[in-house]
Amino acid sequence: MQQVKISRWLASAVACVLFLAAGCAPPAKEVAKAEVELKEQIPPAAAEEAATLALKFSPADSTTYRVIAEAERSTKWEGALPEEATFKGGRNHSRLEMTFTQEIQSVDDKGNAIAKITVKWLKYSSVVKDESTFEFDSSNPEDPNHPLAKLIGQGYTIKIAPTGEVIEVIDVKEAQVAVRKGSVVPRRALRLLSTEAIKERHGTLVLPGADKNQLHTGDNWSSTKTFSFGMMGSESYEKVYTLNEIKDRGNRQVAIMAMKAIPASETAKEQAAMGFSESFDNTKTYTGELELDLTTGKIEKYLEELQSEWVIALPSAGQEADKEPAVLTMSATHLYHLEKID
Repeated sequence: MQQVKISRWLASAVACVLFLAAGCAPPAKEVAKAEVELKEQIPPAAAEEAATLALKFSPADSTTYRVIAEAERSTKWEGALPEEATFKGGRNHSRLEMTFTQEIQSVDDKGNAIAKITVKWLKYSSVVKDESTFEFDSSNPEDPNHPLAKLIGQGYTIKIAPTGEVIEVIDVKEAQVAVRKGSVVPRRALRLLSTEAIKERHGTLVLPGADKNQLHTGDNWSSTKTFSFGMMGSESYEKVYTLNEIKDRGNRQVAIMAMKAIPASETAKEQAAMGFSESFDNTKTYTGELELDLTTGKIEKYLEELQSEWVIALPSAGQEADKEPAVLTMSATHLYHLEKID
């Protein structure tokens, strides 16, 4: 009897479900109308923002920047110094700070600009084996006839592409002549005026080419850079830039990008061949950030920093077994910071 009741209940439930599905459903027109109303209530997904990453140049336009370039290498021993060690370690460090104006003289049909660079302020220091070997600040020079003091107000002319690459150093002779009139041999000043130093100072950042510079948020591009680490050889890195966001600042739009670099594959092969990967425990970080004014086509701020460290344990011949091995730590840092100040 109980089974009969259950069967009748199930039959009634099924009939009710069928009735609701077939007989109680709203008309098709009403369903379509409800779906339209529901879609209207749901806000559309925000469209990805797009940007053209390129520098823009206009004749007679002048911009003031401050650049900092810093490099350091150090070697440190911990524990008993091995007998075969030929050096005790130490720190070498150099730092350049320069304020300069960049005045655009002309622009060709490809967007390349001829720019006059004029040095306004300069500070330079160096340390060799933990000893300070040089200090100069043009704000208060001890010797107004020093070659670096003679560099203030001088400059050079360069050709810059919309990618930021310095295509050519056109004219630097006048500045070289000026610093040679200083009171001492102008070695440091002339090094700052070398083609390599000028290209590094004004062309470290390289934006994507014209055929690849249309990016949406989340997109990336890359460029390569090689560093020399003395006895540890050189390393090439692939710098990968990602467009994170586009911000409104008043009536301007600014693209915010982050950079994270990885060792290039060829570098890894070379290090493996030289045995570095087996001998040393190597850690490295190479990161950066970029703010590009999309409205004016000018760099607002660019920063990149490399930190690399090599560590190896070297037990000395004749060391007692219970003593800790000597640990050699070598490190290298490179910093580049460019900021628009006017």
